[in-house]
Amino acid sequence: MSDPVSIWDALLNPFDWVRIPFDSWVSTGIQFLVTHFRPIFQSVRLPINSLLRSFQHLLLNTPPTVVLGVLTASAWQLAGRQVGFFGFLALSLIGFVGAWQPAMVSLSLVLTAVVVCLLLGIPLGVLCARSDPFEKLLRPLLDAMQTLPVFVYLVPVVMLFGVGEAPGVIATVIYALPPLIRLTNLGIRQVPEEVVEAALAFGATPNQILWETQIPLAIPTILAGVNQTVLFALGMSVVTSMIAVPGLGLVVLRGLNGLNVGMAATGGLGILLLAILLDRVTQQVGQIDFQRTWYRRGPIGWGWKRWQRWQARDPH
Repeated sequence: MSDPVSIWDALLNPFDWVRIPFDSWVSTGIQFLVTHFRPIFQSVRLPINSLLRSFQHLLLNTPPTVVLGVLTASAWQLAGRQVGFFGFLALSLIGFVGAWQPAMVSLSLVLTAVVVCLLLGIPLGVLCARSDPFEKLLRPLLDAMQTLPVFVYLVPVVMLFGVGEAPGVIATVIYALPPLIRLTNLGIRQVPEEVVEAALAFGATPNQILWETQIPLAIPTILAGVNQTVLFALGMSVVTSMIAVPGLGLVVLRGLNGLNVGMAATGGLGILLLAILLDRVTQQVGQIDFQRTWYRRGPIGWGWKRWQRWQARDPH
C-alpha cells in the first residue's frame, strides 16, 4: 500500500513527481536533423548568400556619394519630396558619424531578408486567403514564429546553418515573415464579396479574379505587411550580431561588451535613422495613386516636366 503522505504530496505538487523530458526531445530532434540533413540546410545558404553578396557589392563598392544620391532619389520617387529630403539628411548624418559601412551592410541584410519574405510571404498569404484549412494549419506556426523569443530559435539556426550572414538572414526571415503572411491573407479576405461576384458574373477565371481584382484592392494592406516586415528585419540586426553578423547591430554589441557608450549610441543612431527612413518610404508607397503615371512624380517627373518645357520652347 502506498504511503498516504507521499500520495498527498504528489497531489499537492505533481510537478516534482512527473516531468516531461521536453528539452531532451528537442535536443534529440535537432541533433537528428544536424546529423542527417545538415547538407540540405547548408544548401539553403547558397541562394541567400548570392543575393546578399549582390546587394553588398552594389552598396559597398559604389562611392558613398553615388549611393547617397541614388537612395535619396529613390526615396523621393517612391515617397515624395519631404521623405527624400529626410533620407538625404539621415544618410548623410549616418556617414558623418562614421557608420556608413556598417549601415550599408545592415541595409543589404534587410533588403535580402525582405526579398526572401516577399517571395515566401505573399504566396503563402494568398494560399491562406483561398483555403481555410491551410490557414488554420499555418496559424499555430505563425503564432510560434511571432511569440517565441528570438534566442530560442537562434540556437537551432546556428546548429543547422552555422554562423555568419546567411544564418542571420534566415533567423531574420523567421521573425519578419508572419506579419506579411497575415496581412496578405487579411487584405484579400477583406475584398468585398460584391466585387468578386461581379467579376465572376463577367466570366473572369479564379486566377483573373485573384490577379486583376483581389490583389490590386488588397495592395494597401499587403504594403502594410511589407512595412512591418521591413521594420522587424531591421530590429533583428542587434540580435543576429550575436552570431557574427556584421552591421550596425555588431557596432551596438561591441559598444555594449566594451561599455563604450559612444560606440553603442552611434550604432543605435544608425538603426534609428534607417528604421525611420524605411518606415516612411514603405508607408508612403502604400498611399501612391497607381492611376497616376509613374513618370509624372518624383525626380523623374521633375525631369519630365522640364523636358516638355524645353521641347515647347524649341522652335525646331
